[in-house]
Amino acid sequence: MAKAHVSKAKGQWCSIDEMGYAMSRLEIESELFDGSNVTNEAGSSNRSKKPLHNVDHEIAQLTNLRSGPHERLCQFMPGKQKLPVSPVKMLAGREGNYSGRGRFSTADRCHMLSRYLPVNGPWLVDRMTSRAYVSQFSADGSLFVAGFQGSNIRIYNVDRGWKVQKNILAKSLRWTVTDTSLSPNQRYLVYTSMSPIVHIVNVGSATTESLANITEIHEGLDFSVADDGGHSFGIFSVKFSIDGRELVAGSSDDSIYVYDLEANKLSLRIVAHTADVNTVTFADESGNLIYSGSDDNLCKVWDRRCFVAKDKPAGVLMGHLEGITCLDSRGDGRYFISNGKDQTIKLWDIRKMSSNTSCNLGFRNFEWDYRWMDYPPQARDLKHPCDQSVATYKGHSVLRTLIRCYFSPEYSTGQKYIYTGSHDSRVYIYDVVTGAQVAVLKHHTSPVRDCSWHPHYPMLVSSSWDGDVVKWEFPGNGEAPAPVNKKRIRRRYYY
Repeated sequence: MAKAHVSKAKGQWCSIDEMGYAMSRLEIESELFDGSNVTNEAGSSNRSKKPLHNVDHEIAQLTNLRSGPHERLCQFMPGKQKLPVSPVKMLAGREGNYSGRGRFSTADRCHMLSRYLPVNGPWLVDRMTSRAYVSQFSADGSLFVAGFQGSNIRIYNVDRGWKVQKNILAKSLRWTVTDTSLSPNQRYLVYTSMSPIVHIVNVGSATTESLANITEIHEGLDFSVADDGGHSFGIFSVKFSIDGRELVAGSSDDSIYVYDLEANKLSLRIVAHTADVNTVTFADESGNLIYSGSDDNLCKVWDRRCFVAKDKPAGVLMGHLEGITCLDSRGDGRYFISNGKDQTIKLWDIRKMSSNTSCNLGFRNFEWDYRWMDYPPQARDLKHPCDQSVATYKGHSVLRTLIRCYFSPEYSTGQKYIYTGSHDSRVYIYDVVTGAQVAVLKHHTSPVRDCSWHPHYPMLVSSSWDGDVVKWEFPGNGEAPAPVNKKRIRRRYYY
């Protein structure tokens, strides 16, 4: 049996060896066009391949299973075995049916696509005269939403050449558009500002210019509680549930709110933290678990099925030394990442959470406010004495605004990477397992608050306080990249 198996393998390789020179030439050309070798000055530069760490944890195995090739596609390759396997060898292995499936698996596909990072360009999508705060693809990648401080929210139709499908002029805006969220069916969009009223817009209507209560009704959803004394608060973060029936929001009054869209009423308020709740998200499609991050430096997990006591979380995760600006769930109800004002991204496993914050950090011995001060050099090497995170990623800058971070798409990369905006006007991409910076995208001249990776294609869109919304691709669309925007937009206050 073993001999027959080996004989078959040799026969397969004989057919490939007959390709001779053509095979080797394709191999060379594939390496030349591999995203891992792109060093375009305007796109990706100063890329550090040096690993910061190797995650010795279950998530490393899960990530490798999602983005690694079939073992036989490595085993039967001639020469030294190494990862990643080149596209030519992957294709040859598929044609030779080395895996025995006659096709690529999901992991094989991710192994192929994850090599081609969206680092070329950028190409200009839009240029506004006010700061961009939000930029997000829809779940299927057909729409893209960008929200600006000057009351504008634009929805672009990606499949129709980035044509503006809806230009929304926000109602009763306080300071800026702090967040937006598209419903799973892409019919509705909600937007928030420093107000307890969340507005909802019909994205599917025929009207392109959506002026609040002039050309279209922007219904207001009141998140305030009747018996709270009528105090006002702002909402920093809002998300639709996977089924589109609920909204979850994090607010400046230290609370998490859940709004029932079918009943059209607030269904839950949790006084969740001791400071602003800057970010919230549902953990998975069930909607039972909610993650929250706050300026009290804590991440918390809330299980709606078993509230032991009012406002008591299922668990607490410690590790950040400063406030948390963004959370993103891996979607499995187990892992998530957080961006912190301590200039780090942390990876968490909720199975490591504790029931309380028994480890008291105490007060720091320096004065610092991220809204107008640089992070103190003496604080950069400090570590939390009770850090429960799985891994930490450093290199980007989290200052002036609530910088966002995300896992890369499951479909095309197997969530192999983490990417984030940065105060230094760049986008950083990290390898989840090694922690290495695999790409740094340079174009903007002001902080990049938000960015979004297309769910299926090697395309990433970044938006900045310089007003530019640009897209990065692999290999590119043949057009000339956007010129560097020299203008800077300055304001006195930051959120």
